[in-house]
Amino acid sequence: MKKLMIVVIAVTLLTTAQAQKISADKVPSAVSAAFKTKFPKAEKVTWEMENPKEYEANFKVNSAEQSAVFDAVGNWMVTETEIKVAELPKAVSQTLSKKFSGYKIKEAEKVEKKGTGNCFEAEIEKEGKTLEVVLSPTGEVLDKKEKQKDKKD
Repeated sequence: MKKLMIVVIAVTLLTTAQAQKISADKVPSAVSAAFKTKFPKAEKVTWEMENPKEYEANFKVNSAEQSAVFDAVGNWMVTETEIKVAELPKAVSQTLSKKFSGYKIKEAEKVEKKGTGNCFEAEIEKEGKTLEVVLSPTGEVLDKKEKQKDKKD
């Protein structure tokens, strides 16, 4: 029983340790410099530590909400930019309408990933069920997962 309790506590600590807000002075200088170079017009920047090897900046550029992830040595990995649902490519909107009939699009993002290019992410909802769907610019479904209600992004 004691071992089980230790495992439960360890898992809880590891789970809550992820995606913790950190102050800018706790961000490695290489990460901070890489961020400033890639996003020189960023405003209202806040930082989170995704895990010991990844740092996420949340910020605005020209009133668009964005987030970017860098590894611990300052290599850019991904940027997500919130967009209006109407800005989704036609092929993406058509796929969502056909394959997810009855779902309402709640949020949309353009996602740029190092090495894989651009894709789009849509948060869709139907009868209390929320899905996150990742699609290629041509409308191909790349991934989908149910979003937990208690998860905060």
